[in-house]
Amino acid sequence: MTESNAESGFEQPVFAAELTPYRSLGRTGFCILAVVTGVALCLNVVFFIVSGAWPIAMFFGLDFALLYGAFWLNYRSARAREIVTVSRKLLSIRKFSPSGRVVEHCFDPFWARFRVRRHEEIGITAMYVTGEGRRTDIGSFLNPDDRESFAAALTGALATVKRRI
Repeated sequence: MTESNAESGFEQPVFAAELTPYRSLGRTGFCILAVVTGVALCLNVVFFIVSGAWPIAMFFGLDFALLYGAFWLNYRSARAREIVTVSRKLLSIRKFSPSGRVVEHCFDPFWARFRVRRHEEIGITAMYVTGEGRRTDIGSFLNPDDRESFAAALTGALATVKRRI
Protein backbone atom coordinates (compact mmCIF):
# COMPACT_ATOMS: atom_id res chain seq x y z
CA MET A 1 0.00 0.00 0.00
CA THR A 2 1.43 3.37 -0.95
CA GLU A 3 1.80 6.18 1.51
CA SER A 4 -0.97 8.24 -0.10
CA ASN A 5 -3.39 5.30 0.12
CA ALA A 6 -2.59 4.82 3.81
CA GLU A 7 -3.18 8.50 4.51
CA SER A 8 -6.55 8.61 2.75
CA GLY A 9 -7.82 5.48 4.53
CA PHE A 10 -8.32 3.62 1.23
CA GLU A 11 -7.57 -0.05 1.36
CA GLN A 12 -7.54 -2.51 -1.49
CA PRO A 13 -10.43 -4.99 -1.18
CA VAL A 14 -9.63 -8.67 -0.72
CA PHE A 15 -13.00 -9.65 -2.18
CA ALA A 16 -15.58 -7.82 -4.30
CA ALA A 17 -18.78 -9.17 -5.83
CA GLU A 18 -21.79 -7.67 -7.53
CA LEU A 19 -24.93 -9.75 -7.09
CA THR A 20 -27.70 -9.29 -9.65
CA PRO A 21 -30.95 -11.20 -10.14
CA TYR A 22 -31.08 -13.64 -13.04
CA ARG A 23 -33.63 -13.10 -15.79
CA SER A 24 -34.16 -15.92 -18.27
CA LEU A 25 -35.62 -13.72 -21.02
CA GLY A 26 -33.44 -10.90 -22.29
CA ARG A 27 -34.54 -7.72 -24.07
CA THR A 28 -34.29 -9.27 -27.53
CA GLY A 29 -36.34 -12.27 -26.45
CA PHE A 30 -38.95 -9.96 -24.96
CA CYS A 31 -39.20 -7.98 -28.21
CA ILE A 32 -39.70 -11.18 -30.19
CA LEU A 33 -42.32 -12.40 -27.69
CA ALA A 34 -44.15 -9.06 -27.84
CA VAL A 35 -44.22 -9.03 -31.66
CA VAL A 36 -45.40 -12.66 -31.95
CA THR A 37 -48.04 -12.15 -29.25
CA GLY A 38 -49.16 -8.87 -30.82
CA VAL A 39 -49.56 -10.45 -34.26
CA ALA A 40 -51.50 -13.41 -32.83
CA LEU A 41 -53.77 -11.10 -30.85
CA CYS A 42 -54.38 -8.87 -33.90
CA LEU A 43 -55.40 -11.90 -35.96
CA ASN A 44 -57.84 -12.96 -33.23
CA VAL A 45 -59.19 -9.41 -32.89
CA VAL A 46 -59.86 -9.23 -36.64
CA PHE A 47 -61.60 -12.61 -36.53
CA PHE A 48 -63.90 -11.59 -33.67
CA ILE A 49 -64.69 -8.18 -35.18
CA VAL A 50 -65.59 -9.79 -38.53
CA SER A 51 -67.72 -12.37 -36.67
CA GLY A 52 -69.64 -9.56 -34.97
CA ALA A 53 -68.29 -10.19 -31.48
CA TRP A 54 -66.47 -6.86 -31.25
CA PRO A 55 -66.67 -6.55 -27.40
CA ILE A 56 -64.39 -9.61 -27.12
CA ALA A 57 -61.68 -7.71 -29.02
CA MET A 58 -61.29 -5.36 -26.06
CA PHE A 59 -60.33 -8.30 -23.83
CA PHE A 60 -57.46 -9.15 -26.16
CA GLY A 61 -56.15 -5.62 -25.70
CA LEU A 62 -56.43 -6.05 -21.94
CA ASP A 63 -54.52 -9.35 -22.15
CA PHE A 64 -51.69 -7.69 -24.06
CA ALA A 65 -51.56 -4.78 -21.61
CA LEU A 66 -51.38 -7.20 -18.65
CA LEU A 67 -48.63 -9.23 -20.32
CA TYR A 68 -46.62 -6.08 -21.05
CA GLY A 69 -47.17 -4.81 -17.49
CA ALA A 70 -45.97 -8.09 -15.98
CA PHE A 71 -42.76 -7.99 -17.99
CA TRP A 72 -42.25 -4.31 -17.19
CA LEU A 73 -42.46 -5.11 -13.45
CA ASN A 74 -40.14 -8.08 -13.91
CA TYR A 75 -37.48 -6.01 -15.68
CA ARG A 76 -37.85 -3.22 -13.14
CA SER A 77 -37.19 -5.62 -10.25
CA ALA A 78 -34.11 -6.87 -12.13
CA ARG A 79 -32.47 -3.48 -11.49
CA ALA A 80 -31.95 -4.50 -7.86
CA ARG A 81 -28.38 -5.45 -7.02
CA GLU A 82 -25.97 -5.80 -4.15
CA ILE A 83 -22.27 -5.00 -4.02
CA VAL A 84 -20.27 -6.84 -1.37
CA THR A 85 -16.66 -5.87 -0.66
CA VAL A 86 -14.31 -7.21 1.99
CA SER A 87 -11.09 -5.53 3.00
CA ARG A 88 -8.93 -5.99 6.08
CA LYS A 89 -10.85 -3.29 7.96
CA LEU A 90 -14.33 -3.28 6.45
CA LEU A 91 -17.08 -5.59 5.20
CA SER A 92 -19.40 -3.43 3.12
CA ILE A 93 -22.76 -4.49 1.69
CA ARG A 94 -24.41 -1.91 -0.56
CA LYS A 95 -27.97 -2.70 -1.61
CA PHE A 96 -29.49 -0.94 -4.60
CA SER A 97 -33.29 -1.11 -4.85
CA PRO A 98 -35.05 -1.08 -8.25
CA SER A 99 -35.96 2.57 -7.65
CA GLY A 100 -32.27 3.47 -7.24
CA ARG A 101 -32.24 3.89 -3.45
CA VAL A 102 -28.96 2.75 -1.88
CA VAL A 103 -28.57 1.32 1.62
CA GLU A 104 -25.10 0.50 2.90
CA HIS A 105 -24.33 -1.87 5.77
CA CYS A 106 -20.79 -1.83 7.16
CA PHE A 107 -19.28 -4.39 9.50
CA ASP A 108 -15.90 -4.99 11.07
CA PRO A 109 -14.78 -8.20 9.29
CA PHE A 110 -13.17 -9.53 12.47
CA TRP A 111 -16.52 -9.44 14.33
CA ALA A 112 -18.79 -10.17 11.38
CA ARG A 113 -20.29 -13.62 11.11
CA PHE A 114 -21.57 -14.93 7.79
CA ARG A 115 -24.48 -17.29 8.33
CA VAL A 116 -26.36 -19.54 5.93
CA ARG A 117 -29.65 -21.33 6.43
CA ARG A 118 -29.90 -24.63 4.56
CA HIS A 119 -32.69 -26.95 3.53
CA GLU A 120 -31.83 -30.62 2.97
CA GLU A 121 -33.30 -30.79 -0.54
CA ILE A 122 -32.94 -27.22 -1.81
CA GLY A 123 -29.61 -26.15 -0.37
CA ILE A 124 -29.04 -22.62 0.90
CA THR A 125 -32.33 -20.81 1.51
CA ALA A 126 -30.98 -17.67 3.19
CA MET A 127 -27.67 -15.88 3.73
CA TYR A 128 -27.01 -13.08 6.15
CA VAL A 129 -24.25 -11.24 7.97
CA THR A 130 -24.46 -10.51 11.69
CA GLY A 131 -22.18 -8.46 13.85
CA GLU A 132 -22.13 -5.69 16.40
CA GLY A 133 -25.82 -6.28 17.19
CA ARG A 134 -26.95 -5.88 13.56
CA ARG A 135 -28.02 -8.24 10.80
CA THR A 136 -28.54 -7.91 7.06
CA ASP A 137 -29.63 -10.40 4.40
CA ILE A 138 -27.50 -11.00 1.32
CA GLY A 139 -28.45 -12.34 -2.09
CA SER A 140 -32.09 -13.15 -1.39
CA PHE A 141 -32.76 -13.02 -5.16
CA LEU A 142 -30.03 -15.50 -6.16
CA ASN A 143 -30.76 -19.02 -7.35
CA PRO A 144 -29.51 -21.96 -5.22
CA ASP A 145 -26.38 -22.63 -7.32
CA ASP A 146 -25.31 -18.99 -7.21
CA ARG A 147 -25.94 -18.89 -3.45
CA GLU A 148 -23.63 -21.89 -2.97
CA SER A 149 -20.77 -20.36 -4.97
CA PHE A 150 -21.17 -16.92 -3.37
CA ALA A 151 -21.30 -18.42 0.14
CA ALA A 152 -18.07 -20.35 -0.48
CA ALA A 153 -16.32 -17.27 -1.89
CA LEU A 154 -17.41 -14.92 0.91
CA THR A 155 -16.55 -17.48 3.60
CA GLY A 156 -13.08 -17.85 2.09
CA ALA A 157 -12.59 -14.08 1.88
CA LEU A 158 -13.58 -13.56 5.52
CA ALA A 159 -11.26 -16.39 6.60
CA THR A 160 -8.40 -14.82 4.63
CA VAL A 161 -8.97 -11.41 6.22
CA LYS A 162 -9.17 -12.88 9.73
CA ARG A 163 -5.89 -14.77 9.22
CA ARG A 164 -4.10 -11.57 8.21
CA ILE A 165 -5.25 -9.48 11.18
